Amino acid sequence: MRASELVFPQRLRLAQTPTPLMPMHRFCLARGLPLIWLKRDDLTHSTASGNKIRKLEFCLAEAMQQQADVVLTYGGLQSNHCRATALLCAQLGLRCHLVLRSSSRPAEPADGNLLLDQLAGARISYVAARELACDAERIETDIVNEYHQQGLRTYCIPIGASDATGLWGYVAAAAELATDFDIHSINPAHIVTASGSGGTQSGLMAGAVAFGLSAKVWGINVCDDAHWFQQKIRDDLTQWDHKYSTGIDVNSLTVNMLDGHVGEGYAKASDEVLETIAAVARSEGIVFDPVYTGKAFHGLLKEIRAGRFDQPDDLVFMHTGGVFGLFPFKDRFSQLVSC
Repeated sequence: MRASELVFPQRLRLAQTPTPLMPMHRFCLARGLPLIWLKRDDLTHSTASGNKIRKLEFCLAEAMQQQADVVLTYGGLQSNHCRATALLCAQLGLRCHLVLRSSSRPAEPADGNLLLDQLAGARISYVAARELACDAERIETDIVNEYHQQGLRTYCIPIGASDATGLWGYVAAAAELATDFDIHSINPAHIVTASGSGGTQSGLMAGAVAFGLSAKVWGINVCDDAHWFQQKIRDDLTQWDHKYSTGIDVNSLTVNMLDGHVGEGYAKASDEVLETIAAVARSEGIVFDPVYTGKAFHGLLKEIRAGRFDQPDDLVFMHTGGVFGLFPFKDRFSQLVSC
């Protein structure tokens, strides 16, 4: 299909886009690596920064179209998505209710994303991970009913805004990448992103087809495994096509995952990942986070050294933000930088 045939739904212009595509000359030259280009989606906003805002431009537009009063969404205790949602809801005059995975309210003073959630005035429910996994539908129904009894409409966004609506965010980002490649006269063979809920990767996959990118899109899963993401991304793409009749043959798309870099689990980073984050900061002045970008970038380096990409001239890594996720790791980072 031609990009001109793709009809985007209503969208709010909340992100500072287009974001720059920047080469990591010093870091790569010092390590004998092919040139890695960063799509700087950490620069989409000051406090609502990162990849989630691109998705929320479409999700929150739909919420307002449906005359919602309250936006309900979910995530981990230090969720970038929840932080972005809380801040953008405040900007738009919407109430925000966050369901965060935690067995209880944290005893220590909040920092990082959680502090910003609180500053934005979000109402927060802390729910144990096991309870949320087993009883998410009832939890959501109870919250929605509570607001309904107050005469308020609730719009629900899944984890990471990774659904048929949020997927549009990275379809649009693929159009930016096509322009970036023309500006820099490059034709990268690979685009690599961290995958935590699948929405960024699925949008890039669809957008690559729509805007004629020859690059193969890869996801480095930071939780679960390759099989889970392959099924999740296929489901999201199918629902996207059914909802919007895109004309893209989503069944022909291959979900490429680079598995094996989760480590001890979601939101747990090894010393090697933290050292990679510090090395990038020192050589490029660019900061990754331990949960998504740092773990995925460290995984990308391992894949390059293992010969996964046959030493191409250019690679693109999506810097999806997450800087506020550094602060809960402050004690480990202080030990690292003081050595």
